[in-house]
Amino acid sequence: MKALILAGGYGKRLRPYTDSVPKPLLEILGKPIMVWQFEWLLKNGINEIIVCAGYLKEKIIEKVGNGSRFGVKVGYAVEEEPLGKAGAIKNSEHLLKGDKSFLVINGDVITDLDPKPLIDTLKEGFVGVIAVTPLPSPYGIVKYERETKRVLAFLEKPRLKDYWINAGVYAFTQEIFEYLPEKGEIEDATFPELAKKGKLAVVEYENVSWVSVDSHKDLEEAAKLLERKSVT
Repeated sequence: MKALILAGGYGKRLRPYTDSVPKPLLEILGKPIMVWQFEWLLKNGINEIIVCAGYLKEKIIEKVGNGSRFGVKVGYAVEEEPLGKAGAIKNSEHLLKGDKSFLVINGDVITDLDPKPLIDTLKEGFVGVIAVTPLPSPYGIVKYERETKRVLAFLEKPRLKDYWINAGVYAFTQEIFEYLPEKGEIEDATFPELAKKGKLAVVEYENVSWVSVDSHKDLEEAAKLLERKSVT
């Protein structure tokens, strides 16, 4: 099985770091985000990787090369202009011929989730499966009695288990290419169409390490996560 890493974005919210370094190469605890992803994929038995590279693509290609020094085999689907997530996957179609299914991960996600349930769920007749995780609250939650005003509990940035978010990890069959535009975001057209046809599913991941690095604060959170618990 192959995995696709979506690494073509600008990472505007991480400027000035991303003015000269593509977001997937930003280092956390001395290691680029993409290398953390390589190690996670290897742990889960995946060593063939396609990197969808756009913004500052030459720096990714120079740093990663064919992937051999990281223990993986890397190929590239290069974007000459921004294609969006859907377009980036579509642009990789020629590199995925012969693969019944494949994994996709956003280029800013660090996690230890097991992708096998995503692949297994595809076998139930779905075209796409999305990993979802509880919404992490950006604030501390106070539980208290209204009558007495007495604080019962204080939860520091808990995960809100009544709300689930897209974790940025997906599994697809070859049929997905029939639903992908040449350019655009997968959430805008592809997922709604699959959902309407009953061909899109989710797998819930409740007790996993997960962070999407989209801001300076996220960089700090990712470092804390990696220090607290190895994700590879």
